[in-house]
Amino acid sequence: MSKPKIGIIVGSTRAARFADKPTEWIAKIAKSHADIEVEVVDLRDYPMPFFDEVASSAWVPSQNEVALRWQKKVQDLDGFIVVAAEYTHGPTAVLKNALDYAVTEWNKKPVGFVGYGGVGAARAIEQLRLNVIEQQMVPVKSAVHITWGDYIAVKQDEKKLEELEHLNQTAQALVNDVAWWAKLLKKARADEAVAEEAKAA
Repeated sequence: MSKPKIGIIVGSTRAARFADKPTEWIAKIAKSHADIEVEVVDLRDYPMPFFDEVASSAWVPSQNEVALRWQKKVQDLDGFIVVAAEYTHGPTAVLKNALDYAVTEWNKKPVGFVGYGGVGAARAIEQLRLNVIEQQMVPVKSAVHITWGDYIAVKQDEKKLEELEHLNQTAQALVNDVAWWAKLLKKARADEAVAEEAKAA
């Protein structure tokens, strides 16, 4: 079986976003893991409107061409690391919108989070964990929280994320957990597909 493909989702699209720095950092760590393949998935490349389909794609196929392209990308991946900002104690609207535009494509896949901001986006990540459970995903316990002091130091180019050993350790734990679950669930989904084909034969 091929290596699981892990998508690192950039959860902010603002011109002045901080997200590029943690994305580059976590992608480098993830790419050093021997058991997975890694791809950065930038929501700027998927400019979906706020959800306006007639129903969830679980019931009715989406009409928006960008949404269809997004769903295919999610389908092609085996696990996710989401780089998440926190606005007013919650995740960004563009990230929540992206979660809503795909449904079955997320199912039975692991997800972990790298958060940044006042409390390391802890409140946004707690909300996102509830959202992804509803999508039948497996949120891992490990997470990276880039809290305010570290965030400011990195934003102002006083430090680099790779210089912060406490964050490097949590990032490695996060990647290890996502990789472990991705490998397990990729096989389980494949076994399930074979069983369904045999049942239909």
